[in-house]
Amino acid sequence: MIRFERVNKRYPNGRDALSDVSFEIAAGEMAFLTGRTGAGKSTVLGLIALFERPSRGQVWVNGQNTAKLSSRRIPRLRRGIGIVFQDHRLLRERPVFDNVALPLMVANVSLREVGKRVRAALDQVGLLGHERALAHELSVGEQQRVGIARAIVSHPPLLIADEPTGNLDAALAGEMIGLFRRIQQTGATVLIATHDVALVRASGCRELSLRDGLLAGAPGAEGAEPLPVIVAVR
Repeated sequence: MIRFERVNKRYPNGRDALSDVSFEIAAGEMAFLTGRTGAGKSTVLGLIALFERPSRGQVWVNGQNTAKLSSRRIPRLRRGIGIVFQDHRLLRERPVFDNVALPLMVANVSLREVGKRVRAALDQVGLLGHERALAHELSVGEQQRVGIARAIVSHPPLLIADEPTGNLDAALAGEMIGLFRRIQQTGATVLIATHDVALVRASGCRELSLRDGLLAGAPGAEGAEPLPVIVAVR
């Protein structure tokens, strides 16, 4: 589902965000990407969603080598990826229904099908009945759930989330991880970036730990025993 092969990312200012990062996440797996702010977590997610391109190495997503994708083919790949943003990125003055329906409207899904899918997605995140509420009227936790509903409304095979529990208390964060687990149990692959290591350990899922752009276990990574370059669960 996701494969990084010796990926490096250097930004124009000369900063190396990722250095020789290799890992593999199997279809249907739920995994966590951990590390402090600036460790490279968001860069990994950006490479998966093709908001970024690697400086060196290869990134494979849903069986496709992203280096071989032309710009006009990127939207098609992104339709297979649900993205949960750290800052929600909701249309604050629009109803919940409109926010969740946005990916379907872009894809020209019929209005009848849009209504059915939006209600199903809201039901899945526990917000059925909130369709007409304005996004800015919701609590932080509810806004995050709207963002998740928007990400899953198209039934993508891959879901990536950037710090989805960062603004939540411990109880709500635990509920959110439970929600991601239920989404994974429907067959989706889920990758979550977070700095909350305790939450990750409690989940029992695999952890990929980044430090200064290096993956723990890779040659040169500080404080880790050597591991194979490719980390995979099948």
